[in-house]
Amino acid sequence: MTAIERPEIISEAFGDPGNPPLLLIMGAMASMLWWPQALCRKLADAGLFVIRYDRDTGRSTKYGPGEPPYTFDDMAGDAMHVLDEHNVVKAHVAGMSMGGMIAQLVALKHPSRVASLTVISSSPVGTDTSHLPQTSDAYIKHSAEGAKVDWSDRGQVVDFIVRDARAIASIAHPFDETRMRAFIEQDYDRSGGLLSATNHFMLKGGDAWKGRLHEMAAPLLVIHGTADPIFPIEHGEAQAEAATGARIVRIEGGGHELHPDDWTEISAAIVAHVQAG
Repeated sequence: MTAIERPEIISEAFGDPGNPPLLLIMGAMASMLWWPQALCRKLADAGLFVIRYDRDTGRSTKYGPGEPPYTFDDMAGDAMHVLDEHNVVKAHVAGMSMGGMIAQLVALKHPSRVASLTVISSSPVGTDTSHLPQTSDAYIKHSAEGAKVDWSDRGQVVDFIVRDARAIASIAHPFDETRMRAFIEQDYDRSGGLLSATNHFMLKGGDAWKGRLHEMAAPLLVIHGTADPIFPIEHGEAQAEAATGARIVRIEGGGHELHPDDWTEISAAIVAHVQAG
């Protein structure tokens, strides 16, 4: 952490602490609830000790929007703090989207504490990806509409995030707007608003690890949807190619999400990777 008071980081664990620990790191603007409780319990029932947590979201310490007093590197340190709080010396780590980038930094900065790494719907850190397919034009257009949202207005925020969830959704499964809206309302109310979570888009840091992804020692599993509009599948493939012995699981038609219909495939891949690691 930089020279600021350490924030309070709220975490939640599932399963037997004697089982192999799995630390879950979620992406930008997302509280730990975006690791669905049912998925966490599914992983715990498969023999893992599962930990999820908030950072500048949910019920953790939040900072005013615009100038976050922390960096990507600090976020990696926060993950270690969460492990310490649960008396975990070494854990399997899984991160999604921006959380996947933080997870990569965790594995690079703290190799002795990472037994294996799973990166979901993300992109390799410290790597030039300009030659890879980029975020779809449709999603870029949608995302730009976020600038018009009054992030202090519950109705506007919920409506926008529902549209966002639809924009990144799987093309293989139907989009359940009623279920998604209820979940987003729950997340908004638990967090007391999502204004501070926009800080995640302003983070800097991680520059010291440019070009060093090959140094990552943790066994790597990549899980990536073939229809991801934010990080097209080629980003997942590049991630897997950067690490010796890495394995990639392609979720056919999968978007930038953890769709319930894909949980069985995703959880089975993670459990197998943990057991192998």
